[in-house]
Amino acid sequence: MHIACALLLLLAWLAPLREAHAQVRHCVTADGTRLYTDRRCADLGAVDDLRDPALATQPGNSRRPVCARDVQDLAWALEEAIRSGDANRIAALYDWAGMGTANANRVMNRLQAIAKREVVQVRPVHAGERWDDTDPWLAPAPVGPPVGLRVEQVQANGHTPARTSFGLRRRMGCLWVRM
Repeated sequence: MHIACALLLLLAWLAPLREAHAQVRHCVTADGTRLYTDRRCADLGAVDDLRDPALATQPGNSRRPVCARDVQDLAWALEEAIRSGDANRIAALYDWAGMGTANANRVMNRLQAIAKREVVQVRPVHAGERWDDTDPWLAPAPVGPPVGLRVEQVQANGHTPARTSFGLRRRMGCLWVRM
């Protein structure tokens, strides 16, 4: 009996360790809102969205595909997502690869705060660019290649500026934002 237990323990130790992978589900609510979650869609009162988000959008839908191929498309999609007030649409443009649960929750909280504010402008930030904080609405001339996106917003009081900068990451042929 002891030999059998020792053998089982040895086999378990020699077995390759497997990585746990969280599955991201694409869900759609009854009103058409898209959600990205690790929970079952039915738990959220939604159904599975079986469309590939990297493909073109549905006919008649003015939204561009989720997979941005260049910085201008990503800036346009980010601005549209912020204007919608839906943090999940912003999250669809975010590169979540390799992120743990605690960090993902912090990022999602920041995206929810961004979604609540009125957007003024989303523009590319270029390498070597110098920014003058005394005039936040004037962008300097590009110096190098784009390295990020800057989101200019207004706080709930309607006049206090808020600024968020995102880095860029290319993965799987698409551009994504990253904080």
